[in-house]
Amino acid sequence: MNHVSARSSGRRTTPPRLRAALVSIVTGVVAVGTTVALASSASAGTTLGAAAAETGRYFGAAVAVNRLSDSVYVGILNREFTSVTAENEMKWDATEPSPNQFTYASGDKLVSHAEANGMRVRGHTLAWHQQQPRWTAVLSGTALRNAMLNHVTQVATHYRGKIHAWNVVNEAFADGGSGARRDSNLQRTGDDWIEAAFRAARAADPGAKLCYNDYYTDGQNPKSNGVYAMVRDFRARGVPIDCVGFQSHFTAQSPVPSDYQANLQRFVDLGVEVQITELDIEGSGSSQADSYSRVVSACLAVSRCTGITVSGIRDTDSWRSSATPLLFDGNGAKKAAYTSTLDALNAGGTTVPPTTPPPTTPPPPGDGACTAAVSVNSWPGGFVTTVKVTAGPAGLDGWVVNLPLPSDATVTNAWNAQHTGTSGAVSFRNVSYNGTVGAGAGTEFGFQGTGNGPTGTATCARA
Repeated sequence: MNHVSARSSGRRTTPPRLRAALVSIVTGVVAVGTTVALASSASAGTTLGAAAAETGRYFGAAVAVNRLSDSVYVGILNREFTSVTAENEMKWDATEPSPNQFTYASGDKLVSHAEANGMRVRGHTLAWHQQQPRWTAVLSGTALRNAMLNHVTQVATHYRGKIHAWNVVNEAFADGGSGARRDSNLQRTGDDWIEAAFRAARAADPGAKLCYNDYYTDGQNPKSNGVYAMVRDFRARGVPIDCVGFQSHFTAQSPVPSDYQANLQRFVDLGVEVQITELDIEGSGSSQADSYSRVVSACLAVSRCTGITVSGIRDTDSWRSSATPLLFDGNGAKKAAYTSTLDALNAGGTTVPPTTPPPTTPPPPGDGACTAAVSVNSWPGGFVTTVKVTAGPAGLDGWVVNLPLPSDATVTNAWNAQHTGTSGAVSFRNVSYNGTVGAGAGTEFGFQGTGNGPTGTATCARA
């Protein structure tokens, strides 16, 4: 289901309320005999991005970097869209092909194109049960959890300040009628893995909106109810979640549900934004055009539905091209669905209000200043543990890591850290040369012991 997952042409148009205010000001000035030159009032938006911007929303597209050499593709992208989402370039297998060895060239190219053309960037995706690198296949439990958290931290840190919103976790709920979590290798690391991923993302990039993203959640059903319950719980406990993404892949067999708008609204009522993240609708002609119009109108009617992203640009670029699901045909010509979408955007709706991230609670007993990722090499009767400390956005002038050990474990020696205690709950502090860690940077320490290696969660705090 998940293949993915601008600038307006010319100057920014003036919002309607501002236009009215300017008319009043001009009228008053003319009345006292002052001559004023004023540009004519803005007309309806002539591109998707410009029309969406009238209500404070973005209109984006999923973009494949290898198509940025296609002049027709890029021409449409730069003219019509105000946001881009990487199709595959920011996923785990693309960014960390070997353990802790990161490559960002393709993602960086997309970000550079967006920045050069005044577009926002949506990050997709930090944690997903698919498109994981091959080396994760041998990991499970604590080792996989730590690898996932390290990945979230490193990638979000690399793009800090450049991503408008991250799909932090993708498609973690099962299809069908249970409303339960999907059985995946990440889920088997513990039911709190989604929460842990969101906390790591917030520490790495406090300015990005953090989203949960899924499909078949467009109307109220068991799957969307499961996501709703998770979001409600997260908001109640201060887990940092800002938005929910609805993929909205529609077919003749699975059309736009009658309660689409009401479903978006119930999530907004929890205090989060909603975003349509991968919209495509199979078909052609008036039927497809009407469906696009319904989706856009529903978003515009919900005050905190902050943007729409279509899952590609031309039909031939789509992950399901035979269904002709997008707004431009294979030659780049506008379809009837394009016109209905633009008309719906220009019909207007609610204006997106300014939002601020909700207050969050750090995972006790750490203070959110840093994270600690643990890897263990064990053998019968002994182990070696390596711990990577990664500083949060404020950096560190000293750190302490607390790590519970199994009842039979004893620390025999440590390097790059001082330790208090040798069994039970052991604390590790920086030594003189590795206490200062820059924002997003890391340092490592290790220790050896007898017995079984640690399996508990390490917490990191400022010393």
